[in-house]
Amino acid sequence: MKERGLALAAPAAALAVGVALFLVRTRQLAGPVGFATFPLDDSWIHLHFARNLAEGRGFAYNPGVPVSGSTAPLWTLALGAVFALFGSHPSLVKALGCLAALGAAWLSGRLALIWTERRGLALLAASLTALAGPMVWGALSGMEVTLAALLVTAALVLNAQDRSGPAAIALALGTVARPESAILLPLFWLSGPPTWRRAAVWLAPTAVCLGPWVAFNVVTIGSPLPGTAAAKIEGGLVGWLSGIREPLATTLLTRPWQFDAEWARWLWQGDVMLPVLMLPGLWWLGRRWGRVALAPALVLLVHPVAMALLAPYRGPGFQEGRYSIHLLPLAIVVAVAAIRLLDLSGRWRWCAPVAALALAVGMVAALPPAATRYGWGVQNIEAMQVHLGHWVASHTPPGARLALNDVGAIPYISRREVVDVMGLVTPAIIPFRRDGETGVLRFLERSCPDYLIVFPEWFPSISTMTDRFQPIYRVHLDHNTVAGAAELVVYETLWSRWRADRRPCPGALARRRSPLDEAHEKIGPDRIIASWRP
Repeated sequence: MKERGLALAAPAAALAVGVALFLVRTRQLAGPVGFATFPLDDSWIHLHFARNLAEGRGFAYNPGVPVSGSTAPLWTLALGAVFALFGSHPSLVKALGCLAALGAAWLSGRLALIWTERRGLALLAASLTALAGPMVWGALSGMEVTLAALLVTAALVLNAQDRSGPAAIALALGTVARPESAILLPLFWLSGPPTWRRAAVWLAPTAVCLGPWVAFNVVTIGSPLPGTAAAKIEGGLVGWLSGIREPLATTLLTRPWQFDAEWARWLWQGDVMLPVLMLPGLWWLGRRWGRVALAPALVLLVHPVAMALLAPYRGPGFQEGRYSIHLLPLAIVVAVAAIRLLDLSGRWRWCAPVAALALAVGMVAALPPAATRYGWGVQNIEAMQVHLGHWVASHTPPGARLALNDVGAIPYISRREVVDVMGLVTPAIIPFRRDGETGVLRFLERSCPDYLIVFPEWFPSISTMTDRFQPIYRVHLDHNTVAGAAELVVYETLWSRWRADRRPCPGALARRRSPLDEAHEKIGPDRIIASWRP
């Protein structure tokens, strides 16, 4: 009983230490910004969908317009359920992320106990998982990564216990939380006899979980992929099927090598001992347990290559490893398995405690830099997107339509109608984006937004078209670490419905006027250029 209590308490204490360090560092860098803050603008996208769900507006960004703008629908649905029960409080998202991180840490300890048969190593694995910088970042980020880590680690534990059915269900749910989890499917199948029956056991739950989401994607945007994936994918097999062409050498050689190198750097950044111990740990699993443990663990080698070949967007280390954190508990358990190997090495057994200490020291040493990166991320998003969300709410009419390249915090706070120039939640723009700025301009002249809020660095031609877009406000970051560019500018369009000298919108799509349009048509927002420098 005492050992069980320690196994539960130690990871919880480790996570609490990590969270406290992150919050203290955030206060030092961003000031007293409160608990409802996030290091990415994408976090607010989940919140926006979740709030609409909780308010009965459906899976939609603009109310009444269903759209599949999430590559992590399970996380979005979970947040919607929490908001429906307890209210739309952003701080609840952090609580849910921390609970998922703690669950993933406990399960990593269970997996380590099964594979190493040592309670001390299991406690080490669980505590290090809870203390890992990417895991703490994920717990506080508002993103889906700790939920995916929880489900993937649960699938690994269940598979190690020879419970293929429940493991398949956990992995299927993990795939709906983070699509990269699907890479584990064939590896789990290969962990036992590769029969058709076992293939059905693993594939059926995934089909059941993904089927409704694929159908929703097809109905809303005409593609089996969600709008976010369709807008982001840059190549690979899925990109080729979507009509994206690139040199074969890039697909098969250059990008896989780049992703492999980035994967190794990300592991090294999390703990210098992780990439060092990974191969010995895999060797031990193969020697001790055979393919039942080795096959699924090989995802640590397959993951970066599969990302590069199938549907590349950014590498495995992008934004603290948001596309890879679901595998971090496994990476830590495999590293701990290498310590078990050293423990059996006769006269070299003294290396085992040294390696365990080095692994722990590496994890602790990586935590303060991770906290600093998180703090700067929060500072950037609060000073730019969150600030602009409040500015838009105060300085534009409630019926205004915004064209944005960052569609998270600004529409969540302002509750304005959105045209997403990147295509994440406005998939209709994706064919236009293939023509670059010219295509984006054509779409803007059809959708007729009242305001355009973009990074001038991303749209150098459009941002200088003063005959269409007049700058009225700008935000500049002196130390930018996560925003797409250091400056975000608000432009009023010359066809804005609230301009006294309004011009006709070129190529405007027919649009029914709403009572809000008429009620606010006489409101003229301040058009004096202003700026904000945090």
